[in-house]
Amino acid sequence: MQTQLADFIKDTPAGREADAILGACVHCGFCNAVCPTYQILGDERDGPRGRIYLLKMMLEGQDTSARTRQHLDRCLTCRACETACPSGVEYGKLLDLGRPLIEAKTRRPWRERLQRLALRKLLAHPRRFGLLLWAARLARPFLPQQFKSKLPAPATPPAPRPTRPHRRKMLMLEGCVQPVLAPSINAATARVLDRLGIGLVPVAGGCCGALSHHLAAQEEARAFMRRNIDAWWPHLQHGAEAIVLTASGCGAMVKEYGHALRHDPAYADKAARVAALALDIGEILAREDLSGFKTTTPRKIAFHSPCTLQHGQKLGGLVESLLVELGFESVPVADGHLCCGSAGTYSLLQPELSQRLLADKLRALQAGGPDCIATANIGCLSHLQTQTDVPVRHWIEWLDESIAPGPDL
Repeated sequence: MQTQLADFIKDTPAGREADAILGACVHCGFCNAVCPTYQILGDERDGPRGRIYLLKMMLEGQDTSARTRQHLDRCLTCRACETACPSGVEYGKLLDLGRPLIEAKTRRPWRERLQRLALRKLLAHPRRFGLLLWAARLARPFLPQQFKSKLPAPATPPAPRPTRPHRRKMLMLEGCVQPVLAPSINAATARVLDRLGIGLVPVAGGCCGALSHHLAAQEEARAFMRRNIDAWWPHLQHGAEAIVLTASGCGAMVKEYGHALRHDPAYADKAARVAALALDIGEILAREDLSGFKTTTPRKIAFHSPCTLQHGQKLGGLVESLLVELGFESVPVADGHLCCGSAGTYSLLQPELSQRLLADKLRALQAGGPDCIATANIGCLSHLQTQTDVPVRHWIEWLDESIAPGPDL
């Protein structure tokens, strides 16, 4: 694709990156075939190819309107288009470059601005989010039905984490909404790794920055990144092997720290190392000897592979293989490449499209009559739980409950 970027961006780092991404696109349209919003709406502007053209027009200085912003807002950032693209177009990075520009060029209605600000200032901070959830539960009898259905039940306090000392040490991103909605996920991860002789070092942390990043507050996102790097760095210098990621949305973001901070002289090298050491819990288990794990309660399981796991981190099929290896019966899931509609804050900002995608996803997951549904991201987990009676949990929790502990390590 040939471009003539406008002077305001042409000779900037962002402009050069955008130009390279646009130049790789050959207009083939393979991306539209896997795009969830294009499949629902059938509008070229609601598919990756059309959105690329809209971004190109904006970067070339052509008029940008609220309609342009609407089509970009409808994008899930699922990145299924990247998996399908034969030319390696980094659509997600192009959209990230375009988001701050569209915010600057088209002023949102005040309600939208307030909603997005509230999401950034509440969800990314565990204490604030916890208080908000507590207040919402108190007010539940007075809430409209559409909000009641999305309100999660109080989380069961997790069992204490292991305290046995181990020679091998790893860190873990605790996250922002996950410790509030499902603290059992990280506790289960600690128990599984403890059985493998790996200890988790408790490190204060919070949001990975993804929420702010995808809401066009990219300097705010970089502040979250720097804070996490500062918290992890001393432990990495003292031999911590990896940073364990149990939410695939966070994993996709942390693995981009090197790219996001590449122009920051104080953090570029540290960010690159952090990104290299960031591993999804599935990647960690795939490297370990799991022969000592004996499945005592095998289940018929349907796995929903989050977009951030299969398209963002390119780890499609990894967890499914692990579950089968460890004794679970895997239920085939049709159209497994499609998004469930959670997509970070998307379910709140685009509820109609989100609910249509959720209904399609649950039909596919439940078609094989599974005993349970597993996933690898807290957003997907919470979203799926709202419309099904089949138990939905993170796959590491099902694994933790299903394996008998081996001899003390």
